[in-house]
Amino acid sequence: MQSFMNSFRCCCCNYLKKFIDAKRIDFNGGFLGVLKDSAMLDESKFDVHLKLWALRIPREFCKVATKLLNGHMLDRPRIKPITEDPSSEKTRYVILSERVQDPDLSDIPTQNLDELKKLCTIETVPYSLTLGYSYWGADHVLKQVLPPGLEVPSSFETIVKYSVLDILFGFCHIAHLNIPDELLPYKDVIAKVIYDKNHPRIQTIVNKVGSIANEFRVPKFEVLAGKPDMVTEVKQYGATFKLDYGLVYWNSRLEHEHIRLVNKFRQGEIICDMFAGIGPFAIPATQKGCLVYANDLNPDSIHYLKVNADINKVNNSLHAYNMDARVFMSQLMAVPIGESKLDASALGSAVKGSIEEGMKANFKERNAVIYLILLHLVELPRNSLCSPEGENISPMNKESNVGAAERSLKAVRKDGGCMFLLGFDFLMFVNKIYVSLIFVTENGSSKGTDAHVAVKTNGSKNKRLKTSVSFSDKPWEHFDHVIMNLPASALQFLDVFRGLIQKKYWKGSLPWIHCYCFIRSNETQESVVSEAESLLNAKIHEPLFHRVRDVAPNKAMYCLSFQLPEEACISEEITNTVPGSVDR
Repeated sequence: MQSFMNSFRCCCCNYLKKFIDAKRIDFNGGFLGVLKDSAMLDESKFDVHLKLWALRIPREFCKVATKLLNGHMLDRPRIKPITEDPSSEKTRYVILSERVQDPDLSDIPTQNLDELKKLCTIETVPYSLTLGYSYWGADHVLKQVLPPGLEVPSSFETIVKYSVLDILFGFCHIAHLNIPDELLPYKDVIAKVIYDKNHPRIQTIVNKVGSIANEFRVPKFEVLAGKPDMVTEVKQYGATFKLDYGLVYWNSRLEHEHIRLVNKFRQGEIICDMFAGIGPFAIPATQKGCLVYANDLNPDSIHYLKVNADINKVNNSLHAYNMDARVFMSQLMAVPIGESKLDASALGSAVKGSIEEGMKANFKERNAVIYLILLHLVELPRNSLCSPEGENISPMNKESNVGAAERSLKAVRKDGGCMFLLGFDFLMFVNKIYVSLIFVTENGSSKGTDAHVAVKTNGSKNKRLKTSVSFSDKPWEHFDHVIMNLPASALQFLDVFRGLIQKKYWKGSLPWIHCYCFIRSNETQESVVSEAESLLNAKIHEPLFHRVRDVAPNKAMYCLSFQLPEEACISEEITNTVPGSVDR
């Protein structure tokens, strides 16, 4: 069955290519784009004219002739040695090898020829064959085009588009080139050759421009040939991923690494993916039955992560966040007011006495409470701090300094009898909502939200219209694995785990950290572990290294896995629920 499908695919693809070449239209219906500097490539220069000999024999003896003349027929890739006789439908040409130079066929063993002559009449005729540009492969053409001494591009990453037609014809959609500086003057010719030799299987050819320097670690591409269409779908190990190759990071070469790590997860485990991208780890993990908290700084990555969660029907098992990785982990581990064991007492302590006493005597409690209030705003009654129109109340965004946050909050105004939060003095705020908070907390209706949308109400009904995923799954109590797939700088984020976990809330064993990094030829695994221990301020026991792939002659990508040391993360201080308050 597999052999039949391969043969069928080959036949269909060849037929389709001939049709497209004849019509000179793009497979998706558009006209082929004009390629830059195409005049540099004179296709006629690649013509090779062969003067050969052929045997004209009855067509019913072609199979026998093939056996008797084995080793003496033309042996060229993609050239059939038996072809039609233009003068008769009853006979065929058996094209002989270039080694057969004489018309008397003295280069062929006499015994084989005599046996063939006994079966049928044979006639030796001259045969001309021209191998043109369309015949030669990209390597052969580029070697003729590029100046001597320059290395010919021999490979490129392909992004396989997933659809019924793509399965049938094996289309890849996008070819990603990394053209070195010395070949940049010839980039358009290189792209044209690769496009010509792979179309319609490949429909777009791009080249990475410069190094990755933006905050989202997304390469910048230029389209060299084909349609400027960078939106595609790929399929890996049963998961489908939609992406815009120009806006998000994707590397098909990491497919095996994605599934290797996911295979270590067990059903029911909780995964934190700090640099999730469009979900190459997160989506397969949810398909395996894990609950995943996935974060990425790139809003386009999060957009496609949510799209992919919908495509793969794992929305209920994946919580997506768009923020800095440190803020993500800190907020993920922050205990909501409804769950915090300090809520009522800390609030009472913070508001008791005069303003001056509260400012001086209860500084720690005040800092912790304001952060929890801002980070996990609860649903308040309509006569509390929300407008009748249902405006969003946003928490402290990137400011992790509570004092700075307090100074930036200026006033409270009344809007139609309803308090609308523009800014506030902390003690004024606490005094105004203290009763409401205690009421909600004691009735068990408080739920925290992420840092993007806190509360949205619907007029007098006081119903939540839309919120981000809540922390009802309590990641501050337990999660099993943390994925840190940002090899250029992931190690530098390990300090976020110092004092992150609160001992009085944590349950079960400590999580495994999977941190990707680059190791150069002048570095050692021991030096990487030493750097990680310095950032954690703790000893790593039994670190595990997995070599992922070579990214350059003297540079390799590794995955460092280890169980988070208890001395690095356990905190019992109240202020450690607030990002930035952990002693460094």
